[in-house]
Amino acid sequence: MILTDKPILCYVTDRTSLRVGPSGGAGSEEALLKCIASAAAAGVDWIELREKDLDARQLLDLARQAVSVVHPERKARPSSTALLVNDRLDVALAAGADGVHLAETSVPVGAVSQWKRQAKRSDFLVGASCHSVEGARRAAQDGADYIFFGPVFATPSKARFGPPQGLAKLAEVCGAVDIPVLAIGGVTLENAAACLQAGAAGIAAIGMFQQTDNLLELLGELRRRLP
Repeated sequence: MILTDKPILCYVTDRTSLRVGPSGGAGSEEALLKCIASAAAAGVDWIELREKDLDARQLLDLARQAVSVVHPERKARPSSTALLVNDRLDVALAAGADGVHLAETSVPVGAVSQWKRQAKRSDFLVGASCHSVEGARRAAQDGADYIFFGPVFATPSKARFGPPQGLAKLAEVCGAVDIPVLAIGGVTLENAAACLQAGAAGIAAIGMFQQTDNLLELLGELRRRLP
C-alpha cells in the first residue's frame, strides 16, 4: 500500500478538459498519457484515471497504457507513484493498476475490501468518494484505505454534488475517521495548506495539476507550502 507520512498529492485525470493542437481541439488519449508521464516523473504520489465517458474496453486499453507509463520498469525499479482506476475494479485488476477509487454508486467498498483480504492484496489501494460525515464513517468501517471528501471549495467539475462543503466540514470528516482523508474540489496552490490544517492527509485535483505549464515547479511549491 502506497501511503506515506508526507502529504499525499493526487492528480485526477480528465482528458476532455485538455487542449491539444494549434486549433485547441478536445484532449486526446495521447495528450493525457503525456500528462500522466509528466506527473509521475515529477513525483505526484497518486494518479487517478478518471475517464468516465469511456466504455470498459476503451478504459482498459487506456489503463494498460497508463500503467506502462507510470511503471515502465516495474520489476527492476518500482515507481513511487500509484496508478488508481476510477470506479472499475475489473479494469483496475486487468490493467495491473495499484488500486481502485470507488464512487458512492460503485461496487460497495465492503465487497472490494473483502476481496482484498481474501486475495491477500494488502498492496492494493481501495478508496472511496464521500460527501458527508456519515458516508465517510461508513466507508472507513467497510474497509476503505482512504477517502476523498468534497467538494471543499467551489468548482464546476463538482457542481452536481451541491455547494462547497467548506473547511469546517472537512475538519469534521477528518476527525470522524482514522484513515487518510484527501480534500477535493476547487483545491489550488493557494488553499491547499488550509486543507491540511483542517486535518486532511493530502489533496486531489484535476485543474491544478493538468493546467500548469511547469508541474515540477508546482509540486515543489506545494511541498514547501504544505505542513
